[in-house]
Amino acid sequence: MENFAGLSGKYTDYRDAAIAVLPVPYDATSTWIRGSEKGPEALLEASVALEWYDIETRTQVYEKGIHTCPPVLEDATPEALCEAVRQQVSKLFADGKFPVTIGGNHTVGIGTIRAAAQHFTDLTVLQLDAHSDLRSTYEGSELNHACVMYQAKRLCPITQVGIRSMCDEEVAYYDPERIFFAHKILFEKDWQQRAVQTLSKNVYITIDLDVFDPSVLPSTGTPEPGGLGYYDVLHFLRTVFESRHVVGFDVVELCPNPQNRASDFLAARLIYQLMTYKFKDELKRL
Repeated sequence: MENFAGLSGKYTDYRDAAIAVLPVPYDATSTWIRGSEKGPEALLEASVALEWYDIETRTQVYEKGIHTCPPVLEDATPEALCEAVRQQVSKLFADGKFPVTIGGNHTVGIGTIRAAAQHFTDLTVLQLDAHSDLRSTYEGSELNHACVMYQAKRLCPITQVGIRSMCDEEVAYYDPERIFFAHKILFEKDWQQRAVQTLSKNVYITIDLDVFDPSVLPSTGTPEPGGLGYYDVLHFLRTVFESRHVVGFDVVELCPNPQNRASDFLAARLIYQLMTYKFKDELKRL
């Protein structure tokens, strides 16, 4: 796999890098369109085309160092995968890195969230997603991609943004004060402020790329109409980064289409922008 953003030399050295990118090409629990195991490689390939200079903040976050880790290839069982991811992300936290995990499907997020909950108190998990993912089990597994936020809620408070698909079982598990449905976001100008107010001091962000409308990002395993736009997501997350201590994030569910690479690049661009928001106050402005 490529190094994120095509970096080389001193900017990729693990010892000095502030950021660590962890690819996890896992797709075993997917239930509709298959192919998210190819997402990390496609995203990293697309990231080579990124411009390193960010117009919005006038900074270059690569200067903080971005190390691309070897991929987590465990796929024997969902349990083994989640534990392997938890261990790797826990090591990154212990080494003082800011972890950015690239899936794979959303089961990957169970391992990252467990690591964050282990290392940080006063933590909220912020989910951006089309689906509430609050099933207790799905297709015989508690670690299915449809169960991610049920697992997260057992560890810490959760806030959910962009939701527009759920089943009747999940109704009992969501908190109406902490869920921001896509169909309401369109008409509620203060939704971002209210969502931020639900967050605690420390925040871990999990982003399923189907939070975006399919017209913006079609290459995902479970697309849903009525999603958010690119700048809707960026404006909200910049506020989160500026007002809370974001400890890490994951981006999952890219299901690449070789005939349309735009989704791959959007995902890479999103990750670089969020890295920028995290470290912009520590970087020289150009």
